[in-house]
Amino acid sequence: MKKIEAIIKPFKLDEVKEALQDVGLQGITVTEAKGFGRQKGHTELYRGAEYVVDFLPKVKVEIVLSDDAVEAAIEAIRKAAQTGRIGDGKIFVSSVEEVVRIRTGETGVEAI
Repeated sequence: MKKIEAIIKPFKLDEVKEALQDVGLQGITVTEAKGFGRQKGHTELYRGAEYVVDFLPKVKVEIVLSDDAVEAAIEAIRKAAQTGRIGDGKIFVSSVEEVVRIRTGETGVEAI
C-alpha cells in the first residue's frame, strides 16, 4: 500500500477530485495548507502599503491506495493540477505499513 500526498493550488481541487474519481479512487482527505517553494511568496499592495505574502494558500490531498493504483492516481493528479506556472505543487509517495478500519477492524487493502 502507498500513501500519496499532493500539494496543489486550491482552485484545482475540484478537477483533481474528479480526475481521481475517473480512475476509480473514492476516498481522499483534503487539508488547507500554506507554504512556499521556489517562488518564495510574493509582494502585494493593500491600501497603498506594500507587504510580503510569505506563505501562499495551498491544498493538501492525501490518498491511501493499493500499489497497483498508484501510477494511475499520480498521472490523474498531475494532469488535473497542472497549470504550467510556478507553484503548481508536488506529489509525494510513501509506503504504508498497515491500515485498520476502526468500524469493522478490517486490515490491509480491505480497510482502504
